[in-house]
Amino acid sequence: MAAGNKQNGITISQGQTFPLTIKRLGINGEGVGYFKKQVVFVPGALPDEEVVVEATKIHQKFAEAKVKKVRKSSAHRVTAPCPYFGKCGGCQLQHLDYKEQLRQKRDIIIQSLERHTKLNPASLDIRETIGMEVPWEYRNKSQFQAGDKNGETIVGLYGLNSHQLVAIDHCMVQTPATDKVTQGIKQILKDFSIPPYNERKRTGLIRTVVTRAGIQTGQVQVVLITAQKEIPRKKLIIEEIKKRYPEVVSIVQNINGVKTSAVFGEETVHLEGETFIQETLGNLQFELSARAFFQLNPSQTVKLYDEIKKAAVLTGSEKVVDAYCGVGTIGMWLADGAKEIRGMDTIPASIEDAKKNAAKHGVKEAKYVTGTAENWLPKWVKEGFRPDVVVVDPPRTGCDRKLLDTIKQVKPKTFVYTSCNPSTLAKDIQELSKHYKVEYIQPFDMFPHTAHVESVAKLVLK
Repeated sequence: MAAGNKQNGITISQGQTFPLTIKRLGINGEGVGYFKKQVVFVPGALPDEEVVVEATKIHQKFAEAKVKKVRKSSAHRVTAPCPYFGKCGGCQLQHLDYKEQLRQKRDIIIQSLERHTKLNPASLDIRETIGMEVPWEYRNKSQFQAGDKNGETIVGLYGLNSHQLVAIDHCMVQTPATDKVTQGIKQILKDFSIPPYNERKRTGLIRTVVTRAGIQTGQVQVVLITAQKEIPRKKLIIEEIKKRYPEVVSIVQNINGVKTSAVFGEETVHLEGETFIQETLGNLQFELSARAFFQLNPSQTVKLYDEIKKAAVLTGSEKVVDAYCGVGTIGMWLADGAKEIRGMDTIPASIEDAKKNAAKHGVKEAKYVTGTAENWLPKWVKEGFRPDVVVVDPPRTGCDRKLLDTIKQVKPKTFVYTSCNPSTLAKDIQELSKHYKVEYIQPFDMFPHTAHVESVAKLVLK
């Protein structure tokens, strides 16, 4: 690769050092510049900076590089307060002033629309990003991998683009409850000599320590993800967790014995206490089981859900479908303004939770089913149920193509798309653009100091 890759149009060589002006932030938070018309991605570099970089990887259509020297700093560059910044893969933008982070996140959405649609973003209503007043200690759930360092059990996150585990003793974006309990579990595992799992050797037991806290209720759930079912001294470990952390009301084990990057395995075992924790959003209370999806930033979630409700413009007569419904949070938020709510999800435990949540809140006109929207929507339409509003909150991969085809057939008047990935949002908007007009897009900062940007897009039938 030393000679570059000229046959593919790339004229940069691996190891080559060259000056670069950073034009914008990429979707993963890296600086983006152009050298001899070639795109170069540089982690840690910021827009408007002049840097000297060294090419580290050459790809067919772009190159990756690392900063060797910053010749001219961005006016928005700040000192990252976290000692793990640049080491763990958790936060990418702590070195960028928070107000500027919000501006750049809106720009990432604009870039995605320019790249993946035929629409002109300048003609669209793309609003200013709604951020947090205090952008720290906001995450209500942590998933820390367990590992071994010089014979000591550690927990932490993998380094950026690496499989090197970075030991983390305190995470500045985790809520204090999850941070404290995770570190305590690490110590208990050490005390009882429970070995962490070694992926390479396929030895040891504990793969991941998952903690989730109810911010409003103060309840904490611990999930120990293990490579096999048997846990030595299990009863003693459970008693120790209860003794040290009375706020832990649910202890669960999940078994994942296969070679995979997925955190959870198929089998979940209830060890102690409740099978769920309670959490409150606004006036609603939710039961969260170990595998149930729930937003990771509750204070921003209230703002996000209020925006979804505003976009849906409910008068009390609308039939609403909540696709990718999880435990039914969005549907419950909309229920007081809708005639009927129907939701679906592929995880059976989430649907069970959604049914319980609907019953608890007295929402009689709610129906939750296991499966996909593209399977259920056509069936319901045949039975005479035609939704006025469809709300989606899909995974990062975006909406399933079959679902988009179904939306085009069913033609709900309003389609409210909550997205955690601007690229797939833009692609899906383009797919629907013949039938739907983008009324507005409202970006939200659900994960300060990371490159992630969430948004609510309101699409109305033409």
